[in-house]
Amino acid sequence: MEVVNSIRPVLAVGVSLLAAGLILITGERARNLREFWSILAAVLKFSIVLSMVPFILDGKLIEYTAFNIAPGLSIGFKADALGIFFGILASFLWIITSFYSIGYMRSLNEHAQSRYFACFAIALSATMGVAFSANLFTMFLFYEIITVCTYPLVAHKETPEAIRGARKYLTYLLGTSVGFQLLAIFMAYHITGTLDFSYQGIFGEARGVVSDTLIIVTFILFMAGITKAAMMPLHGWLPAAMVAPTPVSALLHAVAVVKTGVFVVVKVVVHVFGINLLWDLGLGTSLAYFASFTIVAASVIALTEDNLKARLAYSTVSQLSYVILGIALLTPSGITGSIMHIVLHAFGKITLFFTAGAIYVAAHKTKVSELDGIGKEMPFTMAAFTIGSFSMIGVPPFGGFISKWYIAMGAIEANQLPILLVLVSSTILNACYFLPIVYAAFFKSPAAAQHHHGHAREPVHGVALAGIHNPHSTGSKLHEAPAIMVIPLTLTAIGTIALFFAPDFFLEITRTALDNLRGGR
Repeated sequence: MEVVNSIRPVLAVGVSLLAAGLILITGERARNLREFWSILAAVLKFSIVLSMVPFILDGKLIEYTAFNIAPGLSIGFKADALGIFFGILASFLWIITSFYSIGYMRSLNEHAQSRYFACFAIALSATMGVAFSANLFTMFLFYEIITVCTYPLVAHKETPEAIRGARKYLTYLLGTSVGFQLLAIFMAYHITGTLDFSYQGIFGEARGVVSDTLIIVTFILFMAGITKAAMMPLHGWLPAAMVAPTPVSALLHAVAVVKTGVFVVVKVVVHVFGINLLWDLGLGTSLAYFASFTIVAASVIALTEDNLKARLAYSTVSQLSYVILGIALLTPSGITGSIMHIVLHAFGKITLFFTAGAIYVAAHKTKVSELDGIGKEMPFTMAAFTIGSFSMIGVPPFGGFISKWYIAMGAIEANQLPILLVLVSSTILNACYFLPIVYAAFFKSPAAAQHHHGHAREPVHGVALAGIHNPHSTGSKLHEAPAIMVIPLTLTAIGTIALFFAPDFFLEITRTALDNLRGGR
């Protein structure tokens, strides 16, 4: 496999770090200029990542070593098919999220906006660092930067509840990462003498030299330490982090944090241990059943949540484990479904969180039980919510169907028929906690308390669309959030449908990743 030495992966990491500095320097004095830096960095980052795609699809690798620390230990970057897949997703969605964030933060007149946008930019730099890491050391470094720089975002509101949620977030992610994942990395280096990723798995040559028990223990430590993947029972930080502003929740669930978690699980499975070794040791099956438990249990909990963001949070806990389940099957279709679910879940879930934020800005509602009839007032928002919901359920013609289909095929290839029952059960549960919201929004009448004396509620912070609100309406008038919020959620909803009909671009990158595993270096 031909290797191209290029600084492009480093530029993809660095562009938003530079933007973070410019955001802080500009500050509150010139809001438009400050937010221009965010948009510019997002577009540049996406352009840099996109410029590497032709090399990857041509079967090449892009590598760059920043500096060597010791033999087998360096800060290095490698853009391959798997990294490009994640890099394209995160950088593209950052553009849309940046516009949405501007509308959200300005509509609610939030404090500390410069800090917010700077931390957002740093988080995306670190996400690119994980995507293009060439070894475990580099990946761990940027993995931890994500944790630290998203802490202020989770604690943004600075209320006692926000501080508690952020502390729980930091305790879970840092504690398990340092206590388990870092120990696993030390063990991997001690056993293999290297931390550089290999398409055959760096533990491949270690079997026979060390005991299978030691390899199994190392694998368990890795899985326990990658808590960003939110696999039960180490998932409690994710619902707690829902105290953050909704754009941050979108970042957590679709662009950076949890997607980084499942991406790292995929990297560890295929590049650290390798498909063949995990198959021989039966570790894939064990991981698949742990993921299956999370899928079903989190869905059951989601049914009980009345807070909309909490319901979406437990939905994320469940949906993330589809990625882990697919890769744990260790079959071509399962791996394809796992990788594809990263992007398909991202578009569906970011749409759902965008709609939750729009509902909060326009109607100041946070509970599922408050959404009766809201589809008549916010038809664009709730139409997008419906599309995102159907994608999460996994029905055609919505993107989520594709990844679930591949995972189901992977279960058949692995002769794991119980996994099919998990997929069916999860689909039913997803329908049970999403469809009642859709039904209530469009087919129920608003509660009387929402329209005291027959008057529609006043817009929150004056964000109803111009010329639409009528104080003598009966609640049937449009009452959408600002266009700068509605347009992004509409685009991601359209993307969710488009990915069903035209998934070829991402499927081609996924197939390239599979080819790398079959015969790469």
